[in-house]
Amino acid sequence: MKKSIVFLFLISCIMASANVRMPLLFSDGMVLQRNKVIPVWGWADANEKVEVHFNKQTKTITADATGKWMVKLDSEKAGGPFELTVNGKNKIVISNVLVGEVWICSGQSNMEFQVYKTMNSQAEISDSNYPMIRHFGVAQDLSGTPKEDLKAGKWEVSNKETVGNFTAIGYYFAKKLYAELKIPIGIINTSWGGTNVETWTSHEAFQKSDEFKDMIANVPWVNMDAIFETYKKSLLDNIQKIQGFEVTDVNQDQFKNSDFKDANWPEIKVPSLWENQQIGNIDGVVWMRKTIILSAEQAKKEAVLYLSKVDDEDQTFVNGVQVGTNNIWEVKRVYKIPVGVLKEGSNVIAVKITDYTGGGGIYGDPADLKIDFKDAAVALDGLWKFNVVNVKISVSPNSYPSLLYNAMVNPLIPYAFEGVLWYQGEANVWRANQYKKAFPLMITDWRTKWNQGNFPFYFVQLSTFDEFGGNSTKGSRWAELREAQTETLKVQNTGMAVTTDIGNAKDIHPTNKQDVAKRLASIALNDIYGKKQVCSGPMYKSMEIKQNQIILTFDKIGSGLLSSDNSQNVKGFEIAGADKVFYSAKAIIKNNKIIVSSENVKNPVAVHYGWADDDTEINLFNKEKFPASPFRTDDWEMITANEKYSISK
Repeated sequence: MKKSIVFLFLISCIMASANVRMPLLFSDGMVLQRNKVIPVWGWADANEKVEVHFNKQTKTITADATGKWMVKLDSEKAGGPFELTVNGKNKIVISNVLVGEVWICSGQSNMEFQVYKTMNSQAEISDSNYPMIRHFGVAQDLSGTPKEDLKAGKWEVSNKETVGNFTAIGYYFAKKLYAELKIPIGIINTSWGGTNVETWTSHEAFQKSDEFKDMIANVPWVNMDAIFETYKKSLLDNIQKIQGFEVTDVNQDQFKNSDFKDANWPEIKVPSLWENQQIGNIDGVVWMRKTIILSAEQAKKEAVLYLSKVDDEDQTFVNGVQVGTNNIWEVKRVYKIPVGVLKEGSNVIAVKITDYTGGGGIYGDPADLKIDFKDAAVALDGLWKFNVVNVKISVSPNSYPSLLYNAMVNPLIPYAFEGVLWYQGEANVWRANQYKKAFPLMITDWRTKWNQGNFPFYFVQLSTFDEFGGNSTKGSRWAELREAQTETLKVQNTGMAVTTDIGNAKDIHPTNKQDVAKRLASIALNDIYGKKQVCSGPMYKSMEIKQNQIILTFDKIGSGLLSSDNSQNVKGFEIAGADKVFYSAKAIIKNNKIIVSSENVKNPVAVHYGWADDDTEINLFNKEKFPASPFRTDDWEMITANEKYSISK
């Protein structure tokens, strides 16, 4: 009996090893790139003969000594559906294959942001029956070494049942292209929220970079188990250092009570995600407490607690009484406080927050944080006490360089495609100056790895978001990151969508992804698809100082400059003299130039436009309604000038 079992096991192993197999990208419903050579690859037994059939083509190859094989199909015109058949010792049939335009969509949370979260999502989902638009969702994964295949992923046809979870920017981009080209469009979504550019860049790219070679020399190819242990120790040590006491859930039931003493707890800004503050990128359980003082009259009134949004789950107490709970991270918390719970004097709001993945904490609009008494309200934004009581240990994609490149990009190579859409940078604002080297390095890296030439690489400039209250006076990390993105346009065949006018200063994830996608699509239609059109807003070109004025000249002015209110006065300009002190400036449009001046600056030398985290008020456009990119004319040292990427050991 044992011999029979062993024999059957050996036979099954032999049969398994004999099977020709292919990457997950090659599956039913896929879209292949038109008008380019089409690499098709996979694995088989060493030296096994493999035959590939597609449309009217047949290609034969012999697997190498390791079992790898690849054929290159001749270019095809748009069309389909077809079957892709692969024959070896077994047969693979991939059905419903289209040929058209394929775009890779990557970056962090604003690219990951799904259709169902966008503005007018119900109407968009209702109008989503586009069988020629296909979406491949790459499962999130990380690896210390380059992987040959993805952890998971599948092609889905756009319809009401599927489109809600598509990358919104990718889908709306595909929808615009399809409307113009009437050919199949495939989008490959490989994105992960909260990630920095370094995790999307290969190990080899860092080795060849003067900026990063010293850093990567101390980071060998890593074992994920070893990373896990290192990360676990680093994370717990860091939290304990911040708190001044160990991470433990002992006696946490007392934290909801108003008489619990929290004087030794540290403080954190609310509303704002932990990832943007000292707690950092953790998942787990954190208690947060806020003490407020109420009058006797207030304590007697009916009251409603507004807690904005909590990522992911909250259990909320007022003076030890639970007033509400919710586990949907995008929903505003509104809890009625029972009569008799509030009292004259000190009152404590205690929130037990459980963060399962991604961002964590109380976030949203400060106006949505209050106790409302109908005729008045007590604001709750500002500093709260916190205590991390439990940490879910999982390795962050940002723990080491290249982790996402290895797991979520390398397995896609050398799939043929037209170009890349990229929305990322929020996680790099602390090192904005170095992004001027890190971002072009990643673009060049991908182009080198794919070996398909300098394919189009279009990205989204960071929208407005008032993360730190940055401005020209104290410096702005967000403005510096936008500048780094603008400088990346020096890289061949790149394009940038400016989004200053369609963001939300109070939400890092603005819901208007439709217009972002349209601006990206306009670049593609102009540059690639022969649909000539204005596809950029004004870009600063040069300046001329005349007495107490600075005259600015712009490229990309389209049919001419204008302000959003159609007046000649433009908002968002500042001017400074040699003392580097900036003052709000008068700016007028004249002959498609901007004349900037201020009575406070008699001898001006520099101009800033939109130089702030929150640049909502700026309003310079061209007549085609594309906004001007924020800029500065000086080269004075910025606040991120000396911030460098490093690995925590």
